[in-house]
Amino acid sequence: MAIKFTVREKGQPGVVGGGTKKFYAAIVTDGEATIDEIVKDIEKFSSLSEPDIRGVIVALENVIQNKLAESKIVRLEKLGSLYPTISSKGEATEAEVTSSSIIEVGINYRPGDRLKKAINDAGFKKV
Repeated sequence: MAIKFTVREKGQPGVVGGGTKKFYAAIVTDGEATIDEIVKDIEKFSSLSEPDIRGVIVALENVIQNKLAESKIVRLEKLGSLYPTISSKGEATEAEVTSSSIIEVGINYRPGDRLKKAINDAGFKKV
């Protein structure tokens, strides 16, 4: 296994005409891994059936949604953590900050050590 990358030329941001251009490595994605494919792969390493695995994945998704909506950090041990984020407008006083000040809601993901190690150890292949 190796992470595929290509080379891209980029100019300096904010400089008219691009300024001094340099070359950078950029990841090339190679398709997607769908739930169907993941379920089939898990089936090979487990005694669980396809419907059981699919049911657990769907249930996990629902539980994660609920926990994030409760402002909880969801720790999935070696997989990593998910946590809710917000960004808001700046207001002149503390009293002016209300839920209508919030302009964006998101979810951040922090990978676990095993995932970080796997991606670091994967190696690279220029395409």
